[in-house]
Amino acid sequence: MSRLSAALALVAAIGLGAAGPLASPAGASEGAGAVSWRLEQPLPPELPDGERSSTPIGLGKIGDVEFWAPNRGLLITAGNPPTIPPGVWAYNGVSWHELADVCGATDGRIAWAGPEEFWTISDGRPGQVVGEGSPPLADNTLCHFSGGQVVGSYASLAFLPTSYQVMHGAACLGPEDCWFGGEPLPDDQTGAFHLHWDGNSLSAVPGPQGHAVEDMRAYDGQIYESVHLALTDKLSEQEPFGEYSDVHLIEPNGVEPSFASLYPGCPSSCVPVYSEEELPDALDFLRLSAGQHALWGAADPTKNPPESTLGQVTVLRDVLREKEETWSQLIGPTTDPEGSNPFTKVEGKESPENEVIESIAAEPPSASEGAEGSESAWLALSSRKNAGQEPLAPAMVARLSGEGDVSERQTLPSEQEMREGIGPKGSASIVTCPAADDCWLATSQGWLFHLAPEDERDLPPDTDPAFAGLITYRPPDAGIPAVIPDALPEDDSGVLGEIPALPNTAVETKTSVEARADVPLLSALHARLVHGTTLELRFHLAVKARVRLLAERHKHLVASTPTRTLAAGERHLLLALNRDRWPTKLTLKTQALAPLPTVSLHSQSVDTISTSMFVQPRLPSFSGLGSPG
Repeated sequence: MSRLSAALALVAAIGLGAAGPLASPAGASEGAGAVSWRLEQPLPPELPDGERSSTPIGLGKIGDVEFWAPNRGLLITAGNPPTIPPGVWAYNGVSWHELADVCGATDGRIAWAGPEEFWTISDGRPGQVVGEGSPPLADNTLCHFSGGQVVGSYASLAFLPTSYQVMHGAACLGPEDCWFGGEPLPDDQTGAFHLHWDGNSLSAVPGPQGHAVEDMRAYDGQIYESVHLALTDKLSEQEPFGEYSDVHLIEPNGVEPSFASLYPGCPSSCVPVYSEEELPDALDFLRLSAGQHALWGAADPTKNPPESTLGQVTVLRDVLREKEETWSQLIGPTTDPEGSNPFTKVEGKESPENEVIESIAAEPPSASEGAEGSESAWLALSSRKNAGQEPLAPAMVARLSGEGDVSERQTLPSEQEMREGIGPKGSASIVTCPAADDCWLATSQGWLFHLAPEDERDLPPDTDPAFAGLITYRPPDAGIPAVIPDALPEDDSGVLGEIPALPNTAVETKTSVEARADVPLLSALHARLVHGTTLELRFHLAVKARVRLLAERHKHLVASTPTRTLAAGERHLLLALNRDRWPTKLTLKTQALAPLPTVSLHSQSVDTISTSMFVQPRLPSFSGLGSPG
């Protein structure tokens, strides 16, 4: 299927905007239908004064590039200050533009959960200190995007046994089933760090093994995670090294247990451990890519190989055939009868000439090949010699067939682009292919190359408003301790007017045979603004409970507190609000963690109004200050 026809089909399927005119790139010398790689770098974002530079620059370290459709893509970057802030960029079929100047990451990841919903592994915000020392901030928090805004931010305080660890993998099976994995758990804990989103809450679910999770991909209704096997891994007595696969399965939401062996009940000899000549610790983790018909994995020699053996670049493929796993090795030390490896230039020792695979991307078969056509993959290649030329290293790419044949090796920029004055933009880093003859390559310096037919480089533009504006607000999270003033500020509530209150909460009377009723979980509710835009909600809890405060504006979540477990007694929550997105509804969700006490219905002090689910206090608005109505 061509890139244009694939995009038009997806436009019709997900209801994107009408098709716009196509445009051909300036300076293209190949024929109209020729498929080639070309630099397609976006311009920097607008400056505060509305001006924009006409000279493209690198976007900084790009951690991930993912597509929902050929004309709907995302990338996450560490930024290139001061011009490019850390954040998220979106592709609309015609060009890339800045989508969010929040939730950037040192080496972030993106997981699509729906056509307008995705998650990012992002850097934390300063302020996580608990105790002494500088807290780690790289790639240890999550942002949840939906409907053109960040609807949730998730983080933890530093230096605690429950602190979030660095995460390298993210994948979703849908809006109510997303997984994130990373480093082994610290201290005396065993297993690898995992977080699971079930559609309502985010919870930590330790992985069964102590290997670092490096990649995750959704494929055939399950999530495959790749781990790095190392002799230094902290394993349980029931988990001897070498007895487990370097690829694990995560079952769909509701299936127990969550983690499954790739080959249940099978000895270590039948899991994909590359080849008989290689030990698992001789190779790095598998870089995964999920195609229409196969799951691809590419592993490089480890940077510090054991003396017993030296690994060679290995590529595996798992072809889905009637729900049976059929792993095969396409590239490895025994692929060729003569024992040669196309990426090993000097055998028997590490050489700067030896190539490694930085990224692999399955490319769907073209329309001429049909739905069951052979699926190929593009490889982003590098070497120590190549990377040593940074920041002026050329990007190396190659195509790998389903039979293991390497072709179309080339360096970018192309010779024609070099003649046009375009110089090297860094070594190849990430490659992804949303459709046949349609791939994107990100370099180590944050530049983007596009593979496409010369007459189909522009697609019908994606006009979904969720990907049009600039997102500048990230909600508060538990990564920064709430600062509670020693003295209460002056109560200025009501000075600027009030927003309408919601209807009164439901009345629920529970009468037992003995004419007794449950004491309300919540009572003595009081809300006011402190410091202008921070909502303080005070209340009394009858028993220990989980509590979370949500703020919505016209059915869109604009702010929320993390779910907190609070003891019985006088308690309070602080919620930072945004004057440009002032809420029209507040929801206080609670879950009692102990039986509620009861009192006699004849007691004059009985209050049978239950506010355990919803509360909407009357709050000062920003009337007169230009806030939305």
